[in-house]
Amino acid sequence: MDARFTDEQQLLRRSARELLARECPMSLVRAQLGDPRGATEALWERITEVGWPGLVFGEDVGGAGLGLVDLVVLLEEMGRVLAPGPYFATVLLGGAAIDLAGDATHRRRWLPGIASGATRATLAFLEDTERWDAAAVRLAAERDGEGFRLDGVKRFVLDASSADLIVVAARTGEGEAGIALFALDARAPGVAVEPVALLDGTRKLATLRLTNVRVSRDALLPGGWPGLARVLDRAKVALCADMIGAAERVLELSVAYAKTREQFGQPIGAFQAIQHKCADMLVALEGAKSSTYAAAWALQEDEPDAPVAAAMAKAFSSDAFAGIAGEGIQIHGGLGFTWEQDLHLFYKRAKLCERLFGDGAWNREVVARALVDA
Repeated sequence: MDARFTDEQQLLRRSARELLARECPMSLVRAQLGDPRGATEALWERITEVGWPGLVFGEDVGGAGLGLVDLVVLLEEMGRVLAPGPYFATVLLGGAAIDLAGDATHRRRWLPGIASGATRATLAFLEDTERWDAAAVRLAAERDGEGFRLDGVKRFVLDASSADLIVVAARTGEGEAGIALFALDARAPGVAVEPVALLDGTRKLATLRLTNVRVSRDALLPGGWPGLARVLDRAKVALCADMIGAAERVLELSVAYAKTREQFGQPIGAFQAIQHKCADMLVALEGAKSSTYAAAWALQEDEPDAPVAAAMAKAFSSDAFAGIAGEGIQIHGGLGFTWEQDLHLFYKRAKLCERLFGDGAWNREVVARALVDA
């Protein structure tokens, strides 16, 4: 593996940072905190104009055909500004499910719209238990003539309020083989989306209620649990990229504050305790970057140990981001959690990211089981 980013990837990073600096200032992020859709149409249109939604989808469906490592570069930059909106859910969840679990017909039907930004998508997976394996799915898909009928509730569905397409994980039988995925029109009869207010207002989550929702057989994605597992692994690593971008910004804000805030006639950065905090933050950040890049490469290359690499990256990066955000608050003192400062928004993002796709304990269990099985 070549650990260096290519010239093209570096160009993507620079152009993304420049665009987001113009189009996504913190004032815009703050303005969207109370909006259940989570982003202005202007920002989404600008993102689609430069082709970001289609970055990792094939050229046959209107995408750029790039890899997960390229997407990691972009998501780092989006994490730095806490970019709001349905990009993550559309590309890494709903779109990835169609791409990895759908057949050629599904891909031709849905991916051109997703790649162009015309269609926004998401994935409904969680229910009443915070599990990230096949056992989490209990919502039943009952046979109904030539199709199926869905009844039940999905929890914490990312950006469901703005989605046109929702891929729903349901159960048609026992075990992993009984997991089925259905591509569902978000406006279909019986579909109700209820926004949920959580600590992190920069991400929009909702409860999805399905009441006697009928879907045709051609809505069934054939990939089942193996396809869904690949989607979740890629989403873990993509979220890690978002986290390390945000964590890097927290470190920058903290170092800048330590250089300018004075106590006893000198900058607080001159005190050894503050220096050690900053050094520990950097060490944690670099470890998170290394594990994330390695996992992205492993998934992109379909390495046999890619799922374990993804779990290790998520466990390390979740803890690292939470720790860095917490230390940033400590360096800023009471000022760090005031509404006027941006730092508390990063801290809240860190607390939600800890739980998405499994916290550190869950993903360490994945790694431990892989070691024992091996």
